[in-house]
Amino acid sequence: MIFYTADLHLGYFPILHDTARPFSGVPEMDEALIANWNARVGADDSVYIVGDFSYNGGEAPTQYLSRLNGRLHLIRGNHDTGLNHAERLLDYCDSVTDFLEIDDGGTHILLCHYPILHEKGGYMIHGHIHNQRNHAYEILKTLPRVLNAGVDINFYRPVPLDELVENNRKYYSEEYPELFPVPPRPDRSAPGLMPRKPDFRPLPQRH
Repeated sequence: MIFYTADLHLGYFPILHDTARPFSGVPEMDEALIANWNARVGADDSVYIVGDFSYNGGEAPTQYLSRLNGRLHLIRGNHDTGLNHAERLLDYCDSVTDFLEIDDGGTHILLCHYPILHEKGGYMIHGHIHNQRNHAYEILKTLPRVLNAGVDINFYRPVPLDELVENNRKYYSEEYPELFPVPPRPDRSAPGLMPRKPDFRPLPQRH
């Protein structure tokens, strides 16, 4: 089976405020996300992580990857580049890319951390915007073939395509405020915030 997820931000304190996650701190968040993952995903399932897997002080997040079930495919986000020893990602991931196209059954899928406008057949699956109600949200709610795989609108777990489609339908319909509460504006003064400095190092290579 194929699952999709994004924006776990394991180990990243500011995400608790920015998305209003219901955890008392980073350790509780990390353990809940890992437990939710392994409760759904088996050893032979494939999981496409559409960016921003973790924040690990600039090191490849092997302590998290080693605990997860499934065959992992990382599509890098802005928190996944510039890592020291990035080649170690390939000890746990079948692939590490910045953009990927796959077929999920008979459905063609585009995967990129950053949303891409898409209105034709298949789906474009992204992360990056979390559950913020910003200008990107206003555009994306008009594009039903562009799907947000972020854990903040997918109940903190990887989801198969049919569930991803339904969660996005509910999220953008604005008919379920109890399921998708509006988070506060991101706090750019929070301690532990990553510097806003992109780092587009080359993809890691297998040795």
